[in-house]
Amino acid sequence: MLIKSKNIICLIFVLATLLSACTTPQASSVPDQASSTPTTLPQAGTGNNAKKLILATTTSTQDSGLLDTLLPDFEKETGINIDVIAVGTGQALKLGEDGNADVLLVHSRAKEDEFMKNGHGVRREDVMYNDYVIVGPQEDPAGIKGTVSAVDAFKKIAETQSLFLSRGDDSGTHTKEKSIWQNAAIEPSGEWYQSTGQGMGEVLTMAEEQAGYTLSDRATYLARTKQGLKLAILVEGDKTLFNPYGVISVNPQKNPNIQAELADQFINWLVSLPVQEKIAKFGLADFGQSLFIPDSAVWKAAHP
Repeated sequence: MLIKSKNIICLIFVLATLLSACTTPQASSVPDQASSTPTTLPQAGTGNNAKKLILATTTSTQDSGLLDTLLPDFEKETGINIDVIAVGTGQALKLGEDGNADVLLVHSRAKEDEFMKNGHGVRREDVMYNDYVIVGPQEDPAGIKGTVSAVDAFKKIAETQSLFLSRGDDSGTHTKEKSIWQNAAIEPSGEWYQSTGQGMGEVLTMAEEQAGYTLSDRATYLARTKQGLKLAILVEGDKTLFNPYGVISVNPQKNPNIQAELADQFINWLVSLPVQEKIAKFGLADFGQSLFIPDSAVWKAAHP
């Protein structure tokens, strides 16, 4: 009986060993694909190796909604993420000069030319244009409605000491405003002239709230009317109110982190015919007119 019991115990031990071998994973020469492949693959333009471009631009391109229309297409087509810094043109150019932006989209041609002359940029291209308008309350206390000359309109505002709100932020719009005052031989001052230091959208809101006048790019003004802005366009069409936009790639010597190749890729995309056509259509559905007119060399070659 003792011998049989020992045999039974041995048999049980052998069976347990065999069962353990069947249920325990064995080492394999084939890599475990489940552990080496992530369940969610990183998308283009995301993660630690993402391509990123810093665009310093004006508040008008932001407030008008143009960037919201164009940039998602660029990111989708290229996998490049764009961080937008919307400030006045003067501040945007300063960001480029300090090497804190890769590419600029601005509208102050004299300042742009100076920026290039001083070696801060390596490439500049025409992109588009629109125009400035002088807007104010429907009641028009200064009586400028229908005035042909922007200079004459500013003179009337100063003579009547009607409230005028200035961007006061070294933007392209502020630069244009200052040139009109200079041509009118007026140094604006006093309670009637307020320097706000704000972007275009904010200044339009303030002008409406205070029943004052201001100078605005047409695109931002029209975009704000969709949000209920009641200010009226009182002066327009003066050739001095022309407002061209340019795109500039920043000199990579400014900062070793500047994405010069990506900036060049963005410029090529922005001035290309398909994107210029999108710019031409922007605003048509809502306002019956384009908010910006394409002006790149490629566009002009295709539309002589």
